[in-house]
Amino acid sequence: MSESALGTQVVCQVGLVVRDIAQAAERYSRLFGLPMPEIITTDPYEMARTTYRGQPTQARAKLAFFPMGQVQLELIEPVGGPSTWQRFLEEKGEGVHHIAFIIQDTPAITQRLAELGMPVEQQGYYTGGMYTYIDSSTQLGVILELLENFAEQGAN
Repeated sequence: MSESALGTQVVCQVGLVVRDIAQAAERYSRLFGLPMPEIITTDPYEMARTTYRGQPTQARAKLAFFPMGQVQLELIEPVGGPSTWQRFLEEKGEGVHHIAFIIQDTPAITQRLAELGMPVEQQGYYTGGMYTYIDSSTQLGVILELLENFAEQGAN
């Protein structure tokens, strides 16, 4: 068996794009018997430095997270600006947007995935790390998200 192109096989998150995060969070909260999660909004461009298809974007999102054992369920409501989330919602409606993995060395992994025909679609930063969405939907039927947490690596 060959080595994972991601450097891991452990899924840490499944992300769902929704139209109304408050309603969706309440439905999932009731279904799973979990407390209603805090709904946060991603950082503005000045902090997140978000790019979509290689271009800067003002896109933001409202997020809510449910701990589900090893895997976290993330709800995402797009807010303003072109983004992978908005495109997904417009083209497919609500549903599973991505599966995520915690990785190390984003540049090396994105290069490897690009060589496999899976380019970067969107990228940005959050406190302590960065995220990268890989356009793998043609090959895998779902987008991949790479999460690199700098604090865990002793950097930044």
